[in-house]
Amino acid sequence: MGRMFLLAAVCIGVLHSIVSQACTSAIIPGWATPDGRPLLWKHRDTGTLENSIGHFKGEIYSFVGLVNSDSPGGEVWIGSNTAGFSIMNTASYCLKDDDVPAACMDREGVLMYRALEICATLKDFEHFLDTLSRPMGVEANFGCIDAYGGAAYYETGNYGYVKRDVAAMETGYCVVTNFSLSGRKEDWKGYERYLTADNILGRMKGESRSFRRMSPHIIMDSLSRSYGHQVLGIDLVRDSAAFLSSSRGVAVDQDFIPRRSTSASVVVQGVRNGEDACRTVLWAALGYPSCAVMLPVPVSSEDHVPSCMKGEHSALCSLSLGIKEKWIFSLGSASNLGCYMDMRPVLAGDGGMPSLLSCSSYAEKVVGDAFFKLQSGLYEGRLAYRKYLKEYDRLAESLMDIVLRSYGGYIENAGEVPQRLDVSK
Repeated sequence: MGRMFLLAAVCIGVLHSIVSQACTSAIIPGWATPDGRPLLWKHRDTGTLENSIGHFKGEIYSFVGLVNSDSPGGEVWIGSNTAGFSIMNTASYCLKDDDVPAACMDREGVLMYRALEICATLKDFEHFLDTLSRPMGVEANFGCIDAYGGAAYYETGNYGYVKRDVAAMETGYCVVTNFSLSGRKEDWKGYERYLTADNILGRMKGESRSFRRMSPHIIMDSLSRSYGHQVLGIDLVRDSAAFLSSSRGVAVDQDFIPRRSTSASVVVQGVRNGEDACRTVLWAALGYPSCAVMLPVPVSSEDHVPSCMKGEHSALCSLSLGIKEKWIFSLGSASNLGCYMDMRPVLAGDGGMPSLLSCSSYAEKVVGDAFFKLQSGLYEGRLAYRKYLKEYDRLAESLMDIVLRSYGGYIENAGEVPQRLDVSK
């Protein structure tokens, strides 16, 4: 076992990927989930790590979405509107075959913002793409769900798109990273992460037609916080005891789903076919998922985004990024040390403190239990919609305190971290 992890470290450490738009995503249509509600997942990697959640009143529909905290506006990187239409993207690197200059590209966030303003269904989105002026300024895979059972990816370039109808796929799910099946195979990116995520979901579904267990929390724990690597055949969470006992607990940050460049992981839980779209919930873990807490945000015409998830410096995102840098990427910046992760705090804890994964799980259980009680009241007719939102606002006031209590030791002792692991010996 020790040789396996040593070999993995050598192989994975040969090169370290440059920070880029390297997102991982998946769609699970409603017919394949236990409760009939579709799931849209985006694990975002970007050079803009400070992210927040915003609420917007669009031309036709209001919506909530993930934004760069310093953005002047007009861009969203995953979001959901009051009609039940939700959209996300992953960058593709194999579609562009034209001479459209770079200055006219990277319009994906603008396109998604506009789509959330005016689209209610996949058909609306297709009409939007059909009538958008050319060149569109994008090279991306857009993933969408709606409130009528629609679920699809759109491999989109400057002059057209190819639809992949996920709702019609017998697999019951579709994983997409940074390549498009309709593009040039020699330019595929993110294939290693695709293999890992596809393997995880495939094992979870098994031979059944649909998933027996599936939820935003399962996606967060199984995918966003996975340190599995399908190419190397390792899983640092599953095999944590062997990994920690046979090594220093250090791993190279390359081709895992969570990366140093991760800014957020978001799951939109849509509604059943024909159900009231007001029951849509956007679940977001701002920052680095292994030391972040996924919190629910109702999709409403009014702004109910918790204050700790808003603003130029979202308190939740800043907290998570701070813990990540001081406890996980803490070996220094000399040479390539910034490419290595100290996995001991993540997997087993440090200095008598619990593991970061268990801190995240604890806070999510506390918040989840309280929110699910409100949800069941709404679904069962015991809570009117306005009462549901009012009670949610009360819960939102306590969210930051719950998170701070969960990570208490890591926050209090943050100043002691930087030189605690001597890799020179």
